[in-house]
Amino acid sequence: MDKTYIEDKDFNGIDFSKNSLEKGDYENCTFRNCNFSYSNLIKMNLLDCAFVSCDLSMAKITEAAFKNIKFKNCKLLGLRFDGCNDFMLAVDFQDCILDLSSFNKMRLKGTAFKNASLHEVDFSETDLSESIFENCDLLGAVFENTILEKADFRTSFNFSIDPETNRIKKAMFSNSGLAGLLHKYDIEVE
Repeated sequence: MDKTYIEDKDFNGIDFSKNSLEKGDYENCTFRNCNFSYSNLIKMNLLDCAFVSCDLSMAKITEAAFKNIKFKNCKLLGLRFDGCNDFMLAVDFQDCILDLSSFNKMRLKGTAFKNASLHEVDFSETDLSESIFENCDLLGAVFENTILEKADFRTSFNFSIDPETNRIKKAMFSNSGLAGLLHKYDIEVE
């Protein structure tokens, strides 16, 4: 059976939690105000697509391919990005809620997280070198054996990153963010 191929299509206001998106390859498509919560996106192939004001919370994304995908103003609670197909993986997040999601052991070099809520996100053993965390709330986010070289945290807050267990060479932090690097020493920085 041939796989469905859909190109240059706009999807607006569709509830895919009730009727799943048709399995296949989607290129240069835009999804606006769509509900994908708890939906099945397993093995979907998405290339040069945008999700705007969508809810993908708890969607099943195992082996899904996200190639040059933009998420803007989306709710992405509890997503297991670490189960995605990582071949040519490229994602960008702006004004999104990614709380309780996992990027464990992924290669996300140069990824942009802008104005994002990243509470309790698992970044363990992830390559985030040259990534941008612009105005992100990283409360409870886990950084363990994470590559953060040249990453930019200057405007982010509520993070706790141990310089002894993470690679942070040439990473950028603001003076107000220094407390997030010294957290384990239980000292107060004013």
